[in-house]
Amino acid sequence: MSMIRDLRTAVRRAPHTRPARPGLPGGHSPIVDCAVYRDGRRLPPATGPMGFDAAIRHVRDHGSGFVWIGLHEPTEAELSGIAERFDLHPLAVEDAVHAHQRPKLERYEDMLFVVLKTVRYVEHATLTATSEVVETGEIMVFLGRDFVITVRHGAHGELSGLRQRLEDNTDLLAHGPSAVLYAIADRVVDDYLVVTRALQDDIDEVETAVFAARRSKDAERIYQLKREVLELKRAVNPLSAPLRKLAERPMRLVESEIREYFRDVDDHLTRVSEQVSNFDELLTTIVHANLAQVTVAQNEDMRKISAWVAILAVPTAAAGIYGMNFDYMPELHWRYGYPMVLAAIAAACWVLHRGFRRNGWL
Repeated sequence: MSMIRDLRTAVRRAPHTRPARPGLPGGHSPIVDCAVYRDGRRLPPATGPMGFDAAIRHVRDHGSGFVWIGLHEPTEAELSGIAERFDLHPLAVEDAVHAHQRPKLERYEDMLFVVLKTVRYVEHATLTATSEVVETGEIMVFLGRDFVITVRHGAHGELSGLRQRLEDNTDLLAHGPSAVLYAIADRVVDDYLVVTRALQDDIDEVETAVFAARRSKDAERIYQLKREVLELKRAVNPLSAPLRKLAERPMRLVESEIREYFRDVDDHLTRVSEQVSNFDELLTTIVHANLAQVTVAQNEDMRKISAWVAILAVPTAAAGIYGMNFDYMPELHWRYGYPMVLAAIAAACWVLHRGFRRNGWL
């Protein structure tokens, strides 16, 4: 385990600065980077940027090393040439083009296809009923004996920094394509941890608001935050099964040393999954507490209204009786009748008000 910690630290703390790499010719291309690696080191191209065809030919002619191709949102036509050259399975290629896949691991004859959901916390000054809190994307990984092809969907989750850090950690990169898959999975799960820490602050904020003395309309904000947590949950939970397979089951394309690293990533993912489940349960409890508070507040309002209606019913009844204009009514022509009725009304209202205050209705 100490070796795993040392390698993880090396990957994260290695310097990020490297000389700029020339782009690929031919104008716009979904290929972000393409390189050959041997013994953990990136081989410099002989003349200009290396295309994927020349890269895989170089690797197979020498019988060692591997190719790492990074793509960003390729179309079906743009991916077809690479798919044909590397003999990628058509079903996996279709998933990589159209995206919107659940995290999964699929094994084909000479290839592994892995889908990982990337997440990013969207900064916001104030949480509202329409705030986007969690933004998701996808990274698809085609893993072969002598190649690894990454396909990224979404505006975040770029892998250039990860590639540079891996190139500075030759011991890990020397394990081949499976080391790249580990590094990507480790980076994705680390991003989950970052998002959960940020979500904790938002949940604490709405929890404080719900139980504050002042009344506020928090139901919409809580529901929106719960939806964002569920989106994170859909990204995190399905990844458990693929990582467990990579960590526990021997696979031809995954070196045995790398399985130890996947166990470490799976342990971190389990922690994230537990946190997200706790968030979901806590938000459900907060929703119920908010609804209970609304119900209690409405009951209190109805009791106050009912109490005041009962108090006002006394002068209303008296005024209604003496407003019937009969000639023969009690105390109708008595000099002190009017002040006596007012005094009786005031006394009755005072008694009712005192009784309602004593019972907590007012």
